[in-house]
Amino acid sequence: MKKRIALFATAAVVTLACMPAGAQFKDADAAIDYREAAMTLLGSHFGRMAPVAKKEAPYDKDAIKANVAILNTLATLPWAGFGEGTEGGDAKDEIWSDPEGFKQAEDKFHAGMKKLTAAADAGDFDAFRVAFGEVGKSCKSCHDSYREKD
Repeated sequence: MKKRIALFATAAVVTLACMPAGAQFKDADAAIDYREAAMTLLGSHFGRMAPVAKKEAPYDKDAIKANVAILNTLATLPWAGFGEGTEGGDAKDEIWSDPEGFKQAEDKFHAGMKKLTAAADAGDFDAFRVAFGEVGKSCKSCHDSYREKD
């Protein structure tokens, strides 16, 4: 009986930990600020690699690998800020009216990040450039569909 209670308690804690982080925001403005800050950091770290991908700066495989590792953490952050009731900011209403399309855009971004990570881990410059381009296209596509133009 004690094992069942312990198992149930563990399952409850894991379930609560895996719930959408949107519930952790005090209000919609806090969620908007969070996701916009996360996207700003993503853009900054992604942008640092652009001169390398364009062959305007030397390829330093260790620097790229370190930057991609940071990007992998950052890539997990903004999505929690798009929960129900967090409409606003630069986000178009289509995020909430087309959640499947928005999820597909997120999945495409994560798939590109996996390729970018594999290329960075391998130290393969050509694979890095291709994967960098794929991630950039996924960002642009999502922004074109789901972000208000400035």
